[in-house]
Amino acid sequence: MVTKVHMEALSPTMEEGQLVQWLKSEGEEVSSGDILAEIETDKATMELVARGDGILRKIFLDAGGVSAVGSVIAVIASADEDISGIEEGSDGNGTQQALPEESSAETTQEPEVATTSEISAGTQGTGSVKASPLARRLATEMGVDLLTIKGSGPGGRVVKRDLEGAKTAGSTGAATTTWTPEENEYEDVPTSQMRKSIAKRLVTSIGPVPTFYLTVEVDMNRVIEARESMNSMLEEDGYRISVNDIVLKAVAAALRQHPNCNAQWHDNFVRRFNAVHLGVAVAIDEGLITPVIRNAHAKGIMQIASEVRELAGRARTKKLMPDEYTGSTFSVSNLGMFGIQEFTAIINPPEAGILAVGGIEETPVVVSGEVKICPRMRITMSCDHRVIDGAQGARFLATLKSMLEEPTAILL
Repeated sequence: MVTKVHMEALSPTMEEGQLVQWLKSEGEEVSSGDILAEIETDKATMELVARGDGILRKIFLDAGGVSAVGSVIAVIASADEDISGIEEGSDGNGTQQALPEESSAETTQEPEVATTSEISAGTQGTGSVKASPLARRLATEMGVDLLTIKGSGPGGRVVKRDLEGAKTAGSTGAATTTWTPEENEYEDVPTSQMRKSIAKRLVTSIGPVPTFYLTVEVDMNRVIEARESMNSMLEEDGYRISVNDIVLKAVAAALRQHPNCNAQWHDNFVRRFNAVHLGVAVAIDEGLITPVIRNAHAKGIMQIASEVRELAGRARTKKLMPDEYTGSTFSVSNLGMFGIQEFTAIINPPEAGILAVGGIEETPVVVSGEVKICPRMRITMSCDHRVIDGAQGARFLATLKSMLEEPTAILL
């Protein structure tokens, strides 16, 4: 039985995936459930498993290639089965689908003008060349005439691998540009699936979400004392508590008292949550991801600290599962470790709020008529005004401030 290997939706928001590497080779026997390849989604690197038994007869998508969800990227079949009618990127009915190199937004921003060589390659008729959209683009970029390339795809179709290693030939009608070292002033870095997803979600947040910001300054002296005390007790066990761990616990406790801030906007209703599922922003090389501490309100500081480190570690190696980075009800982003004093964070829809945490600074303040140097920290809440009013956000920050200035309140 012929089994078409599709680019599967491996995350809830995935629209296309990039093939990191094949773990099986053409001609190798596979069984249902075997791991075929690693796919980079918009959030993490996931495993693609076989859905049938047989031989991996054909691989259409090379490592580094990008394909839309639902596209055929390989074929599993027995040695004597005919697979000639299955083509790269085709859907379940054999209809050819273009394999996107870039997101639709990028393509529409910079429409390409067809060169003479592209037109001749795409024209049907005597002497025309059958080529995949990706092969045509590569040929144009490399200055290669597709008429000189022998295709190895179905029906003699020219595909990406046919162009690999091809030497740049003189352009047949395409405009050429003389390139000198002095003009090489920039580098175009391909966007990862995660970066594309971040860009798309931020656009949906900044545009339609009516956002306002509230900032308070917190005396962190008691938090520092509490952290030092806890770490001295945990030293023998090898555990350490960070300031951010205490902040996360305080945020979860404050949200329980202000459920209107622990909410999401939906077009016809506002969903208020009883449980606090806290998204914690983690910076990785490709961008930003927010692992979720579920039921953070019911967990102690040590448990929160342990989960944050475990999830952050898996996030940096792109091994998070979808249920570990989805479903947050409120998020926290901390840039204090980078020396940032104060900033505003962008809301992650459909959440109604996010807290931006700055660094702790020794600041002169007036206490009982005297100037003293105290450790102070600024926190800024971004609020979706459709869900949170100014007074509601202010009351939440007041509660959070009081908890941080007297950490024992977190335990009450």
